[in-house]
Amino acid sequence: MSMGELKRRKGPAIAALGGGHGLSAILRGLKLYTDDLTAIVTVADDGGGSGVLREDLGMPPPGDIRSCMEALADTESLMRQLLAYRFPDGRLAGQAFGNLLLAALDGISPSFDQAVARMSEVLAITGRILPVTNANVQLEARFENGASVRGESKISAAKKEQNCRIHHVRLLPEHTPALPAAVEAIRRAEVILLGPGSLYTSVIPNLLVDGISEAIQDSGALKIYVCNIMTQDGETEGMTAQDHVAALLEHGGPGLLNLCLCNSDPVGRELLERYRQQCYFYSATVSRVDQKVLEVFMGEGYFERYLNKMRKCYKEKHDLLLEGLTDFRDDFQITGENAGLHLLLTGRKGQKEKSLVSAAQALGVRVYGL
Repeated sequence: MSMGELKRRKGPAIAALGGGHGLSAILRGLKLYTDDLTAIVTVADDGGGSGVLREDLGMPPPGDIRSCMEALADTESLMRQLLAYRFPDGRLAGQAFGNLLLAALDGISPSFDQAVARMSEVLAITGRILPVTNANVQLEARFENGASVRGESKISAAKKEQNCRIHHVRLLPEHTPALPAAVEAIRRAEVILLGPGSLYTSVIPNLLVDGISEAIQDSGALKIYVCNIMTQDGETEGMTAQDHVAALLEHGGPGLLNLCLCNSDPVGRELLERYRQQCYFYSATVSRVDQKVLEVFMGEGYFERYLNKMRKCYKEKHDLLLEGLTDFRDDFQITGENAGLHLLLTGRKGQKEKSLVSAAQALGVRVYGL
């Protein structure tokens, strides 16, 4: 086994939620660091080849899932090219072969998620890919002027026509149940990622499925929102990173995030010009997510309560460790701040010390020097 394979086997359990190009792009990087990777994919898409298959066959849209499979597949380049191949003309013009393959598997499988699992086996993908739900759902957007539009593929044009921001989105039918395996993947994850990708049409739709937001809120995992570098024409133009976070919390509720990952480096002129030609704009200069927006959705005094909780957690762990270190303090050193305690082994490593290390690790304390 190579060092890379060993590293991936010991990698953290990660649940990544999203859809479109953003999710598949981040999966290509994540699979280099862990094999314990689950992609939870939105099924609200109703445009392009996916929309045609959805309308004709009554199946969930396969496009975003196919893109994730391309990213995670451990196959020859020819197979990847085959999955991504789009027919140039005729009645299948624009349709991807991978979509048709997944549609055929859906026809011979008891459910859509099982069709996805079978295709994943064929492609020997790293980790797992799960539709967030097996239900046939539609996305509806309501704008700040009170107008609304139904259908994910219609939102961008409608927003430009209304010339105002999206107020909120919802799934129809409401209270759609999540795939149990998706909820379980979130519960066992050590890291939960939201984004990057289209805020209202790829990331947020996952949070609207019953059981998903609740599972994220209840999780003790590190919860990260990977914010887009550019705003998206017909969806988030004029929005800062802070606005993105506010929209996520409004749709998904408090306790959804620990961190927002934003780009703070200047973007090259050539890249900026390419994006500007497509009406995408860089907003990192206003990407700070400050205390005010989080206080609104998490309650006044959130930060003080959080710090007090961390201080209490730190003290409890510190006292428990000191109690166990009474007889051999010269062999250990406690470092860290707030709840981030570290235990450094500096001397002997007998059975008693190993028992203490096990107890420390059970408390969530990182141990070094083993």
